[in-house]
Amino acid sequence: MSNIELALWSFPVLLFLIFIRIPIGLSMLLCGLAGAWVVYGSYVPILNQFKQVTYSTFSSYSLSVIPLFLLMGQFAALGGLSQALFKAAEAWIGHRKGGVAMAAVGACAGFGAICGSSLATAATMGQVALPELKRAGYAGGISTAALAAGGTLGILIPPSVVLVIYAILTEQNIAKLFLAAFVPGIMAAIGYMIVIAIYARVKPNEVGSMAPMPMKDRWIATAKVWPVMLIFIAVVGGIYSGLFTPTEGAAIGAFGTGLAAWFSGGLNRKTFLGAILGTAVATGMIFMIVLGAGVYNTFLALSQLPQEAAQIVGDAGLNPWVVLIGILVLYVILGCFMDSLSMILLTIPVFFPIVSVLDFGLPPEEFAIWFGILVLIVVEVGLITPPVGMNLFVINAMARDTPITQTYRAIMPFVASDFIRTAILVAFPGITLFVLRL
Repeated sequence: MSNIELALWSFPVLLFLIFIRIPIGLSMLLCGLAGAWVVYGSYVPILNQFKQVTYSTFSSYSLSVIPLFLLMGQFAALGGLSQALFKAAEAWIGHRKGGVAMAAVGACAGFGAICGSSLATAATMGQVALPELKRAGYAGGISTAALAAGGTLGILIPPSVVLVIYAILTEQNIAKLFLAAFVPGIMAAIGYMIVIAIYARVKPNEVGSMAPMPMKDRWIATAKVWPVMLIFIAVVGGIYSGLFTPTEGAAIGAFGTGLAAWFSGGLNRKTFLGAILGTAVATGMIFMIVLGAGVYNTFLALSQLPQEAAQIVGDAGLNPWVVLIGILVLYVILGCFMDSLSMILLTIPVFFPIVSVLDFGLPPEEFAIWFGILVLIVVEVGLITPPVGMNLFVINAMARDTPITQTYRAIMPFVASDFIRTAILVAFPGITLFVLRL
């Protein structure tokens, strides 16, 4: 068996290990070590390589941004910023048909601006919005579906942990990726709100509304979200302007959300320790996946599979757009079984060299940024695609009285919205890139 055949066979083995519920990071680590052992024919080079990969992975300065963004999300939840965002959005549009669900989506977008995790956004906003949706008379399916879809904005609205990982893997500018993600993120939020508006007209008995709020109370509710705007402008604006690095921006964001939580009374010694522990657990899980992917991708590079695949596609003369669409479809399929971070770490080292040799009429840097945003969007679709969309299970775990089948049915219009948005961004790259070109 050649090294390339060995690498190809490693994929079904990896999926089998994931299927029998071995943690994804450990599955990739085992496949990478075993594959490299077969290639070398000895375990001695493996141990040396494992030591080098482990050190180079965990000593990366760029990865330090991840725990800081996660800590920022922990502090934001403690400071009641998620509730403030929802109340402000609800104050302005909650009285409209479907308005409370729209407010939940808008609050998810706002919370995503200070939290780089989709699952954390879905879980936090679910705790805040589900009781309000139930009180307003919403059916269980549309309530859970709207929050699951809104939760995906956590990785699309910058800052985003997944975008940071993509930037590291492809050696791209994190600030430019954050800026490029902003318009597609706003498009996603608007698309979800349009879905809710259509759903409210098609099934009005499943969607409720609340009494209009006096104008004075609306402005009072809006004034309570100023910390979110201030932190977002400081972090993203400071990073893009070059005032500080992404890691420094994340540190400033964590400090700012910590202050907001302290002033609101949500941060004390007990909750601070809980936030640190939660951040450490999430960081450890992510770093284990990063390490496993690093070892596995080292094995793939050793087998020459990415280079050979790029050469084959380049020599085959395939239409670049067909190759791109095929890769995006594969991401949607993988999203039914894997989480977003694992998909990015597993596939980008293979797919990026393939698409990089194709001609899409864009400069290399612009193409890398555009491709990264497209990948982020279809990875986000995987989070809400049945049967194993992770956001669906996170929200349904909070809504015990809503069968998962109802959520599956109600989520499909949101998935359709994502497909339409993806098609638009594929057809018109300038929508993603025009902010960078200003």
